[in-house]
Amino acid sequence: MTKEEIREMLFSLRDEKYADFTSGLIPTVPKESFIGVRSPALRSVAKEIYRSGDYKAFLSELPHKYYEENNLHGFIICQIKDIDECIAELRRFIPFTDNWATNDCTRPPVLKKYPEKTLKLASEYLNSEDTYTLRYGIGLLLSYFLDENFDEEHLKAVSEIISDEYYVNMMIAWYFATALAKQFEAAVPYIEKRILSPWVHNKTIQKASESYRVSEDKKAYLKSLKIKIR
Repeated sequence: MTKEEIREMLFSLRDEKYADFTSGLIPTVPKESFIGVRSPALRSVAKEIYRSGDYKAFLSELPHKYYEENNLHGFIICQIKDIDECIAELRRFIPFTDNWATNDCTRPPVLKKYPEKTLKLASEYLNSEDTYTLRYGIGLLLSYFLDENFDEEHLKAVSEIISDEYYVNMMIAWYFATALAKQFEAAVPYIEKRILSPWVHNKTIQKASESYRVSEDKKAYLKSLKIKIR
C-alpha cells in the first residue's frame, strides 16, 4: 500500500473529539498532527498491512506527518517475526519517535525470544543522547529484563543515567517502580541509599505505591523513605 492509501484509510477512521483528547495527553506533538484514530483500530490496520506483505515501503518513508502514522509504524514493527528484520526496523524508526506514547507502544513480542540481541540493542540505546532513544532503551529493560532475564547490573546501568529530560526521568522511575514490584530485594537498596535523583526517587515510590503488585507493608516502608524537597 502507498503512503497516500494508508493515510486515506486512517482518515476514514477519524474521530475529531478523540484527536482533541489525545493531543492533550501528548503535549510534545503539535495538535494538528493528530488524526484521531484509536489504538485498537490502528492495531487492526497494522495487522492487515503486515499480512498483505506490502508494508516495507511505508516503513521506509520517514519521517511521518501524523501521530497515528507513527503509531501505525510501531504496530507494524510489532508484527514482524524475524528478529533481525525487527531490530533493523527499530534502529531506523526509534530515532524518529517524538513522544512517550509512540515510544512505549512499540514493543515487538519477538524481542522476548532473543534476549541477547535485545539486550545488545538496549545497552546501545542507554548511551544515546536522544531523549526518546534513551527512553526506549530503558523501556526495553523494563519490558523484557525484570523477570527470567533479570540481572542486577541492569539496575546499576539505569541508576547511572543522569538527565534533565522529564520523559527520560519518568521512564527511570517506572523502571525502578516495576523492579520494586518484581525484584524488590535487589531494587530497594537504590531507594534506601538514595542513589536516584530526588525527583526520580520520589516518583519511583509514588508509582510503586500505586501498584497492586507491591504489598501494603512494602508500600508503607517505601513511603517512609520519601525525600522532602523544598
